[in-house]
Amino acid sequence: MKALLGSPRKLYRAVAFLEVVTWTMLLTGMFLKYVTKTTDIGIAVAGPIHGFAFLAYCLVTTLVAVDQRWRVGRWIVGLLSAVPPFVTIPFEMSIEKHGLVTDAWRLRSEEPQGALERVTAFPVRRPGLGIVVAAVLLVVVFTVLLLLGPPGGDH
Repeated sequence: MKALLGSPRKLYRAVAFLEVVTWTMLLTGMFLKYVTKTTDIGIAVAGPIHGFAFLAYCLVTTLVAVDQRWRVGRWIVGLLSAVPPFVTIPFEMSIEKHGLVTDAWRLRSEEPQGALERVTAFPVRRPGLGIVVAAVLLVVVFTVLLLLGPPGGDH
């Protein structure tokens, strides 16, 4: 875990892969429910797992985008790559190919410029506490979204 958090490249690759795995689980559940009409347990289980992974991907994309100084357009494309199935991996490969994600967190050694970089520097400089804060934030957002109901409403 420490090695994963020590590198924006490794963390981003891992969370992009996790998002793809949970998409696969959700699509399998949708196939079982809507095509074979055998069970909806796959959606009941994979839906929340994928939702949580989606939120984690968006959080990590934001963290990496700010730290690695991505242009706003690339940041938005990174966030949007989680919407269609399996696009996070090609996006991650693209930013890797273009040298837009490194093995070092810039904000561990550089002084943050502006409010967004100051907020981003906190988990980058204090990864243990940053994980706790990120987990709490994800759980709160996830819980609120669950209370609001599934995307598209109940069918």
